[in-house]
Amino acid sequence: MGLSPDQSRRYERHVMLPEIGEAGQERLLASSVAMIGAGGLGSPVGIYLAAAGVGRIRAVDGDRLELSNLQRQIAHGTPDVGRPKVESFGETVGRLNPDVELDLVPERASPDNVLELTEGHDLVLDCTDNFPTRYLMNDAARLAGKPLVTGAILAYAGQVTVVRPETGAPCYRCLYPTPPGPKVARERSFAGVLGVVPGVIGTVMATEALKALLGIGEALVGRLLVHDALEPSFRIIRYPADPACALCGRDPAIERPAWIPGGP
Repeated sequence: MGLSPDQSRRYERHVMLPEIGEAGQERLLASSVAMIGAGGLGSPVGIYLAAAGVGRIRAVDGDRLELSNLQRQIAHGTPDVGRPKVESFGETVGRLNPDVELDLVPERASPDNVLELTEGHDLVLDCTDNFPTRYLMNDAARLAGKPLVTGAILAYAGQVTVVRPETGAPCYRCLYPTPPGPKVARERSFAGVLGVVPGVIGTVMATEALKALLGIGEALVGRLLVHDALEPSFRIIRYPADPACALCGRDPAIERPAWIPGGP
């Protein structure tokens, strides 16, 4: 079908790249992602994927914007305080690129809806801020056979990894077999964060998503990228598939998505 004249101009810096070209850009325009969370991580992820021309973005978030969110959640503005996050997120992304079809879902992911929320999408992005949902998204993506890009932030640090079920690669439970207890999870949920760290980690997540959709580069599969803003440093930690993993090991015990004990 080819790019329109406006699209050729909009995406010309992508088309110039031999690994992408016009065919790659058309592939992005035909792709679809499910993004769970439209806050600190979801803001940069959604903005960059929309700018890149990812054709359909489903944004799932059941929260309303609070004033304290604005220190890091750059898809929203002061007049949006009190509004559902998906509404202000949708307005920001919609202004950025009319090529993108937005599917805004003002709900929270749960065992009851997570498979439906991710169905029909090429890739899932976990942009959440709590352990129960992070494990839930890992389990749902693995069971559905969908690639997953997952990120996390805390204080001055953050991390990103990619799960590719179709390759037999390790999952999030291989990396963290034992979820933190409810007390630790609650303490981390209310911990501080340097406002720019979600931007750094979200940008890495968006990069990994684009690479996966385009089929280029080497993914962070079986590797955890860890960023420390204070040092500053980026380092890679390799982790293997766990034969005893409850989800993807030799004798899996998890057959459907469910909350981890004590969550959410």
